[in-house]
Amino acid sequence: MLSFFRRFFQSKIGLPIFIGFLVLVAFAFAAADITGSTFGGLSAGSRVAAVGREAISASELSSSANAALNQMRQQADPTLTMPEFVEEGGLDEVMQQLIDRYAVGLYARQYGLRAGKNLIDSEILKIPAFRGVTGEFDQEVYLAALRQSNITDAVLRRDLADGLLEQQLLKSALAAPQMPEKIARRYAALVLEKRRGEIALIPSNAFAPTAEPTNAQLETWYRDNRVRFTRPERRVIRFAVFDVAALGIDATPTQAEITARFKANADAYKASELRAVSYFIVPTEDAAKSFAERLRGGASLEAIARDAGFNIAKAELRDQQTLATSTSASFAGSAFNVSERGAVEPARGTLGWYVGRVDTVQRLPARSLAEVSAQIAEQLKVEKLAAATAEQVSRIEEEIDSGTALADVAKAYGLKIETTPQLLADGRVFGQANAQIVPELLPLLGTAFEMEESSPQLAELAPGEEYVIFDVARIEEARAAPLSEIRNEAIAGWQQAEGAKLAKAAADRVLAKMRNGKSLNEALASENKLGIEREAIDLRRRELMSQSGNVPPPLVLMFSMAKGSAKKLEAARNIGWYIVALDEISSDPIESEPGIVGQTRQQLAASLAREYRVQALASIREEIGVERNETAIASLRKQLRGEN
Repeated sequence: MLSFFRRFFQSKIGLPIFIGFLVLVAFAFAAADITGSTFGGLSAGSRVAAVGREAISASELSSSANAALNQMRQQADPTLTMPEFVEEGGLDEVMQQLIDRYAVGLYARQYGLRAGKNLIDSEILKIPAFRGVTGEFDQEVYLAALRQSNITDAVLRRDLADGLLEQQLLKSALAAPQMPEKIARRYAALVLEKRRGEIALIPSNAFAPTAEPTNAQLETWYRDNRVRFTRPERRVIRFAVFDVAALGIDATPTQAEITARFKANADAYKASELRAVSYFIVPTEDAAKSFAERLRGGASLEAIARDAGFNIAKAELRDQQTLATSTSASFAGSAFNVSERGAVEPARGTLGWYVGRVDTVQRLPARSLAEVSAQIAEQLKVEKLAAATAEQVSRIEEEIDSGTALADVAKAYGLKIETTPQLLADGRVFGQANAQIVPELLPLLGTAFEMEESSPQLAELAPGEEYVIFDVARIEEARAAPLSEIRNEAIAGWQQAEGAKLAKAAADRVLAKMRNGKSLNEALASENKLGIEREAIDLRRRELMSQSGNVPPPLVLMFSMAKGSAKKLEAARNIGWYIVALDEISSDPIESEPGIVGQTRQQLAASLAREYRVQALASIREEIGVERNETAIASLRKQLRGEN
């Protein structure tokens, strides 16, 4: 899990800053300090760290951790709990990210770097989440996205500015790092290296006591290992589904309604024009006028934009009102006042000045009532059905909002209530590994896991066609299972933990005998235990590298040891202890594989860039000065783990 978390928080350097907008706004929200509350004795305003003269509060670290946890749930594991997140090092990673973020911003501003409004505007234009149905930046979509994420324009701009400042500081150093050839040759030699030895596993089960622990022993062990038995939050959902047909609405329009609609929209059926326009946006009026003059002088819009470093946007055939919606009213007005292939008079918009050209003009003839009667009838039917449905649904929603229980609403409208078993946040049924809820309810899970009990809500399953009323009948909070419910599992865990202690002692005895000249096989035989496993290893480092990071820890250890040495390594989850013995190291000459040095330099470029960034951030932190309040961090850690 932690490896995914680290990938999730990778630097913005070398990546388009607009990638992962949800990540961006999660951090931006975390940047808004929320004070006035306490965390089980830890004040929300308590300082967990100071970066230069700026403080990171407990509330900021807490909200950042929750934002990161939510992202992990969306990206990797919906059932991940905060105690598990903290146990795996998530809080430490968030803390470090906040410190680095503050330090980079302070350092950059200290040395006169800045990210101006126009530069930030250009980054906002690139963010896909802010584009409308036309694929172009839409101011209303932008504002709605900010409202939905509970952040302000100012906070988002601050976060973008910090990312841009980091680019200015580090991009040149990280863009194309070159590993010196001498170092590359050393790494290339490692690729051709071959190691031979043995790996043995001394399992905990072979030494685990068969007797059960005392109550005091079991309770102590359970208290120290509660996180292992944490059950994720579960919810029971009640729901009732209904569709438009169930509402019995007749939406067939009359001829009088069709005629009235034709007259009311007479202008829409007159002869009209559609225009296709190409344009780009510049920061200042003077620049826009200069570009427009070049356009009128015969230069192509594409050449002008390319020379100035701007990207051209295209608005396909549309009327003036539609064009105004996606650009600006003044630009659309100017575009409909010039001839085909003509230059549009520069006009101001939300993010700058529009420079454009009319590509195509299409003239549409007038249409009669008879020609458009069927079209109008279909439009009216859709509108009437939608209006009547909305009215009926609104009445149901009003009843829900006024406090009417789900059972009463269902009874009034003849709906059938169904109840789910206990559900996890990913839709699985708790305690039933292969059971899933009905697919129709999956889109509701996110909302259902944020609702209070017995507070029904209405939602659309299919827009304008199918709806569902649902509430949360019961909430089972994420917490460690009571010892009484998992006693057998806890006993097995205690026995394995005790066995692990004895397995470690056995591993120490084996190593001592090997240092006195015995082979691994002889040393293991003297333990006289069933279940001990031993495997001969004859492996090239290249084969190890081909496993894409999924290398067993004992092999990692073997390829970092000295020839003729033996070491022990603890296995995960108290499984036991490994003994790793390395007998021989050999390597083919580099000359035997032409081009390997160049390949090594290329393959390690990304690692080199990461290392440069780590070292640069370390130097920045040292110059700015960082103080951590370990007492406050530990207190917040306990609070997030549910230990208070």
